[in-house]
Amino acid sequence: MPPESASPTTSPAYVFRDVGPELFAALQQAHPSRLVLQTPAGLTRNAHELAARLREEVGVPVLLANRACFGACDFPSVTESPRADAVVVLGHAPIPNVALPRPTYFVEMRTDAGDVELLARTVESAGVPRRVGLVFSVQHLDLLAPLRAALERRGFTVEVGSGDRRLAYAGQALGCNYTGAEATVDRVDAFVFVGTGDFHPVGLAFAVDRPVWSLDPLQNRIEPPIDRARRVAQRQLTVATARDAQRWGILVSTFAGQNRMPTALALQERARAHGRSAELLVFERLDPRDLEGRDLDAYVNTACPRIALDDGANYARPILTPPEFLMALGELPLAPYRFDTYH
Repeated sequence: MPPESASPTTSPAYVFRDVGPELFAALQQAHPSRLVLQTPAGLTRNAHELAARLREEVGVPVLLANRACFGACDFPSVTESPRADAVVVLGHAPIPNVALPRPTYFVEMRTDAGDVELLARTVESAGVPRRVGLVFSVQHLDLLAPLRAALERRGFTVEVGSGDRRLAYAGQALGCNYTGAEATVDRVDAFVFVGTGDFHPVGLAFAVDRPVWSLDPLQNRIEPPIDRARRVAQRQLTVATARDAQRWGILVSTFAGQNRMPTALALQERARAHGRSAELLVFERLDPRDLEGRDLDAYVNTACPRIALDDGANYARPILTPPEFLMALGELPLAPYRFDTYH
C-alpha cells in the first residue's frame, strides 16, 4: 500500500508523565481560552474529577469529550469541540506522523508499579522461551529497562525493537502498529506484552508469527499464549467467503490519524483491474448500521484495522483489511497472514 503522510502543517504536541504541576504550568503559560479533555475508557470514571482539577489549576472552562476514545489517532476534532483551542489527552503518547489541528497535551499516565524481580520470576515460571521480545503499553514503558535487566540476570536474551515513524518509543505497542516487535521477530522465539487488557496482545499476535504471552504488571499475572492459529484461520475463512464478491465498498475515515485515502484509491484501482466494482464510502465514526441496506457484497476497511479484526462479526457483510482484500483478489496468498500495519 502507498505510504500515508501527515500534513506539513501541524500544531505542537506536548508530553507529560501524569496530571500534575508540570502539565498545569504549561497550560497556564499557554493561556488557552478553553480546553477539551479526552479520557480513555479506563479513566472515564475519573473524568469529571480531572476536569474539575484542570479548571481549578488553569482557570479556564474545560469541556469533556464524551464519545469513546480508540487511541492517540482519535483525538477530539475541531467540529466536536469548536470553541476549545487546546486539547488534553490522557493515557496516550503522540503519534509522530499524525498532524494535530490544535496544540495537544498528551498525558501518558506513566507508572513504574510492579516488582521487576517478581515479574521476571513469573515470566520464567511460565516457561517463556529464553529468546524473548518485550512490548509495552505506553503506561508501563518505565518498566522496560529494569525488567529487561532482571530477565537477563536470569539468563534470558531480551530484544526490544524500535518501530517506524508512527511509534514514539522503542518497545511501544499501538493497536495498528507493532513494527518494533516485527523488527526483532527473527531474533526471538516469543514475545511478552507488558500491560493490561487483551487489545494489544491480540494485535501483536496477528502481527508476528511467534507465541505472545501477556504480563499484567499490576497483578503480577501472566496469561498463556494467544491462539494465533485459530484467529488467523477465522480471518482466512472470512477472506474466502469474500472471494466471489463483485461489488465492494471501500471504507475511508476522515479522522486525521486514520485517514488513508491514497490506500483507498489504490485499492479501488486494484478492484477495477479485476473486473469488480468498488465505491468509496467516507465516514467519521463507523457504525454497522451505516452499512445496512447497501447493495454491496463486501467491504474493505482502510480505517483502524481492529474494526475488521475485533468487530467484524457485527457487520452483515464480510469486512476485510487491505492485505486481506488483496488476498481475496488473489494478489496475495492466504499464508503467511499479513497484519494491516499503519505506517
